[in-house]
Amino acid sequence: MSARLAENKLFKSVPSHGYLGLLKEGGSPKNTADFLEFDRSDVARAIGISEASVRYDERMPKELEQRLREIAVICELVAEHFNGDTKKTALWFQVSNPTLGNISPRDMIRLGRYQKLLKFIQNALTGNIA
Repeated sequence: MSARLAENKLFKSVPSHGYLGLLKEGGSPKNTADFLEFDRSDVARAIGISEASVRYDERMPKELEQRLREIAVICELVAEHFNGDTKKTALWFQVSNPTLGNISPRDMIRLGRYQKLLKFIQNALTGNIA
């Protein structure tokens, strides 16, 4: 593997653009939940915390903030693949995907399998899967 190819794979974990605005300075992690059309119970299930702990103010649990940031990265990587087309990006998350076992990426996240989805996306972006 060439050094340039290895370098490209190394940096595929962070989106180069912020098409959805989910990672912008001063942005709210709630924007990620809103993009995925998650309610409080969806967020709680995805993160593995109680529904009562889901809040988006200064007392937001650090774990919630960190996980929603990781999920925002997933959303932004997909948006980057679709050249910033937010409608295609949103649709991709909603439609069942045969490569994912006929489950939608949105449901994978909702079921707490966002890390597996991230690996799938990173592999797809680096050409390791079709």
